[in-house]
Amino acid sequence: MMNQHKPRLLTGDTPTGRLHLGHWVGSLENRVHMQNDYDCYFIIANVHAFTTRVEKPAEIHQSTMDIAIDYLAAGIDPNRSAIFLQSEIGAIAEMTFFFSMLIPFPRLMRNPTIKDEIRDKGLGDNYSMGFLLYPIGQVADILVFRPDIVPVGEDQVPHIEMTREVARRFNQVYCQVDPHTEDADYIAKGGVFPIVHTKLGRSKRLVGLGGPDASGNLLKMSKSLNNAIFLSDDADTIKKKVMSMYTDPKRLKPTDKGTIENNPLWIFHDTFNPDKAWVKEAKERYRNGTIGDVECKKSLIDALVAFIDPIRRRRLELEKDLHYVQTVLREGTARANEVANTTLLLAKEAMRQRYF
Repeated sequence: MMNQHKPRLLTGDTPTGRLHLGHWVGSLENRVHMQNDYDCYFIIANVHAFTTRVEKPAEIHQSTMDIAIDYLAAGIDPNRSAIFLQSEIGAIAEMTFFFSMLIPFPRLMRNPTIKDEIRDKGLGDNYSMGFLLYPIGQVADILVFRPDIVPVGEDQVPHIEMTREVARRFNQVYCQVDPHTEDADYIAKGGVFPIVHTKLGRSKRLVGLGGPDASGNLLKMSKSLNNAIFLSDDADTIKKKVMSMYTDPKRLKPTDKGTIENNPLWIFHDTFNPDKAWVKEAKERYRNGTIGDVECKKSLIDALVAFIDPIRRRRLELEKDLHYVQTVLREGTARANEVANTTLLLAKEAMRQRYF
């Protein structure tokens, strides 16, 4: 069972499909490895999924279950960590409303993640009020659990900074904490919410399998861009994807000298190939034109299959026992509600809005 004396950790995912290698190196790897040292809560933010897929509830339901299965298959242990559903934590919705009063609208629109999503999803001006509410909801997702640390990918850092701003503002307005207080001292000075810390993954932004955009920048791995390798992919699928991977477009034959920098093939080798001596030697040969792309891709395929296959096999077993997965979600959500409801009471007391 989780140890309440450990520092608390909170993070999670919006269910948009199965998890891929970008999720692993961005945050999931850290979550798995930090379970012994932290009291862990992992949110599946299914409500946020409605901001862009309001007419696809069945798809959101399936994605929610897929992420729960991926978590378990990747090594999240329900005996040490709570996996829970955002839609079942009423305190999150209530605190979202309160926190929305503390964030000026212009500050919300300066959030670069909001701008990126509007651009990447081609929303233009055609987005709902709920879409703009979602970053405030993310603040509530985090602060309702009063965590010490939030492992995230690089693209989520703006949301964490907004979370820190809201925590400071709440503590100053409702708990009379001096604005000059150091972040680490807010709780000791009477605040309700800690000023959370982030922990980035070892690869802040894993690139996808395809080539660069019009500006020459490699695109990040994403399901929507069809450039991802999933934690559930089998060996044949991985082989097909890697063999079609973008490399050095100027290298037309194996004897041509190749470029290592900004080359997805070598970014993936650096990230996932445990044989660092081979990678170092192969890079030099690649630069000198004495090793071909095919040989390098075959080595990468072997490394990726060796990493993913145990996760994939555990996933197949979990898919046969959805009752167990639902039990994990039910028990994790019950644990999460205990923490969230306690926070809500503390917040209402600070706001002088607890009447009974």
